[in-house]
Amino acid sequence: MASQSSQSAANSSAAANYARTMAPNPIVRCSTTMGDFECELFLDKMPITVSNFVDLVNTGFYNGVHFHRVIEGFMLQFGCPYAKDAKSSRAGTGGPVPGSTFANMVTGATLKRDSREGNIPDEFIDKTMSNDVGTLSMANTGAPNSGGSQFFVNTVHNDFLDWWRHDLSESQHVVFGKVIKGMDVVKRIESTPCDRNDNPKTPVMMKSMTMA
Repeated sequence: MASQSSQSAANSSAAANYARTMAPNPIVRCSTTMGDFECELFLDKMPITVSNFVDLVNTGFYNGVHFHRVIEGFMLQFGCPYAKDAKSSRAGTGGPVPGSTFANMVTGATLKRDSREGNIPDEFIDKTMSNDVGTLSMANTGAPNSGGSQFFVNTVHNDFLDWWRHDLSESQHVVFGKVIKGMDVVKRIESTPCDRNDNPKTPVMMKSMTMA
């Protein structure tokens, strides 16, 4: 039989986990050279993806990174560390530090990113989270469990990117947040002139990302 102290500790842990689960979803503030916007992160639905993202935000990973791919009528892609150089030929190929760790914000467990490219597991668990206008979705290479730090903001309803829509596309992308303020800024970035590689001719930089 468990001792009273160990049972109390277990109850406290369970209560803390419950409180974390029931707390409001976190908000991230995104300050760019073209204006600011805010996003709700769906921690209640995608705890691993959001916990990974929040860890990167809190360590300053995204600060000074440029949007490296912008396609009007489709999406804005961001989050590659190589894109600190706005014109880097490697933009779109980078991710978190391989083997680095982060805490699951719901359970408190320590999770480890893949040792090769810093990738995290796909959370293919919720079919209500479509790639609708203003949603944040994980970018990947097309291979399973290949997401890391890169994501995109949908500027139209790209339901063909939903992970369960195999009838429309082989692409599978998990939605983990949504713009709740400043969608006009997102649309402004979407309309910026780009070169033939979909890279903005005038660089658009994320000056900072901070948790509200």
